[in-house]
Amino acid sequence: MSADTSRGTLSGMSAYLLWGVLTAYWKLLDDFGAFELIGWRVVTAVVLLLALVAVQGKVRAVMGALRNPAMLLRVSLAAVLLAINWTLYVWAVVNEHVIETALGYFIAPLLTSLLGVAVLREPLRMLQKVAIGFAAASVAVMTLAYGRPPLIALAIAASWGFYGLLKKQVSLGPVESLTAETIVLSVPAMALVAWSFTLDSGIAATASATEWVLVLLTGLITAVPLLLFAHSALRLPLTMIGPLQYIVPVINFLLGWLAYNEDLQPSRVVGFVLVWIGLGLTLVDTTRRRVAVS
Repeated sequence: MSADTSRGTLSGMSAYLLWGVLTAYWKLLDDFGAFELIGWRVVTAVVLLLALVAVQGKVRAVMGALRNPAMLLRVSLAAVLLAINWTLYVWAVVNEHVIETALGYFIAPLLTSLLGVAVLREPLRMLQKVAIGFAAASVAVMTLAYGRPPLIALAIAASWGFYGLLKKQVSLGPVESLTAETIVLSVPAMALVAWSFTLDSGIAATASATEWVLVLLTGLITAVPLLLFAHSALRLPLTMIGPLQYIVPVINFLLGWLAYNEDLQPSRVVGFVLVWIGLGLTLVDTTRRRVAVS
């Protein structure tokens, strides 16, 4: 692989490992509502990112993008999709639906790869096609296991898949792009934070010192993996980014099952095995390609 591809792969793997572990972080804040947490998350993230772009001397680039109508539209759409994804994910975690978030992130790589083919005309090699077939079988089995349409999972997958697609169309660096998105979200986020101070059971009224520290660090734990993802998305085709996303649902599946004692039916185990077969095929394909070009 080229140096750019290697860096993109490392960034992508690091981002998804962190996102998987963040499930446990949000679980520590499950006494609070998802909308309240998202408000604090965006506000603390935008403060951190504005400081970062100021240090790097990139404030003008961010403001220039927000003044460009076409770029503002793309950034705003990406921001909306990001907010939807964040809110659904945090709501599901704090309301004991961790395994359903795993289903959503099992579907997301499939959708990401299909978007790469349908929209960006990226080619699929044979083993990649077989891997997607196993992923589709896994999704079908796990969907049947719920006995209902997995609306949370499907919405998580769709919002994240289309967010990744839009990131390919925003001509900004990782830091500037994420900063612009959080600026767009900052006004409604500040309104949510202000609203949270009126709640008798909200963060301002009931949070312990430890919980306050966790809340105030949500900007940092939000920015780091997203910046890594943005770095990866600019260097890798969506058909390569797609398989990396399996890291998150594997971690979430194991956390929901082993750490949070969510219901695990045999059919979900079958789905889990199928998706790992697909991931194994993807790894074989990646290894073959690396050997071929070396």
